[in-house]
Amino acid sequence: MLIGRTVRRWCAGLGLFWALSIAGWSSAHAVELPGAIVGADWLARNLGAPGLVVVDARLAEDYELGHIAGAVNIPYSKLFADGYLIPGLGEIRELISAAGIGNHSKVVVYDDGEFIWAARAYWLLETFGVEDVALLDVGFGNWAAGVLPESFDAPVVKRSSFVPSIDHRRLQTKLGTLVAIDDPRRVIIDGRSAAEYRGEESLASRYGHVPSAVHYSWSNNYVRTPSGNRMRPLNELAPLYGALERDKPVIVYCNGGAHSALNYIVLQALGYQVSVYDGSWFEWGNDGTLPIVNPSAR
Repeated sequence: MLIGRTVRRWCAGLGLFWALSIAGWSSAHAVELPGAIVGADWLARNLGAPGLVVVDARLAEDYELGHIAGAVNIPYSKLFADGYLIPGLGEIRELISAAGIGNHSKVVVYDDGEFIWAARAYWLLETFGVEDVALLDVGFGNWAAGVLPESFDAPVVKRSSFVPSIDHRRLQTKLGTLVAIDDPRRVIIDGRSAAEYRGEESLASRYGHVPSAVHYSWSNNYVRTPSGNRMRPLNELAPLYGALERDKPVIVYCNGGAHSALNYIVLQALGYQVSVYDGSWFEWGNDGTLPIVNPSAR
């Protein structure tokens, strides 16, 4: 066991050396994200480039057991306020500034392969004013051996002076969702499981879904492989959303604004104008004044 731990730490140290070496030869050019979703090979080629910040959205205890060398930790537990709503501006400013992320930073976010926590971070970063964000298309460790360096050590972060400003095009409210129900110019998407959409299961006091909402489960956006989940390529995802008209703004929701954030990333990458209903089903399903459709009549 001692030998194994020593080898892991030696490899992690080698990984950090690799990352620092990359930083050295990358210092001559700034990086541009190729799209909303990036692969491990792309990240490996650009790790350490000026202005690029890699964010690990897993919990701190998982981050400490190993992470991509140079990645900063923003645990997903800090991405929610009470009621699974977005944190306040002051909290967001501190969280993002402490991670060394500026308004013009290029950010790549990853998690353990559930994708929903990284997606929540992605959506919040964009909503509060980070201009360029991408999702890593695999979870931590789900890449070919040696592709990305790993480390146990947290990097020394130079604090930024992030200035948050809410982009209301990306954030939807209860009222906005209510108005959209009878608006043929807009689309509402329920990103929860099929059983929840049908009203057979619910994490709220009521069962069913928002009236007029169509169902596109977050889990359709990735495939399960023996080594872990992997995002589907956009050319596979496009037909899944093919029935949606691109000129109609889309509102996505789930239970608490994490699963639907994955739909948000994919739809955005496919060219749709999309926003996340912040309160989602935890708010809607527990508010008896709001209309619902319950196919199961439960």
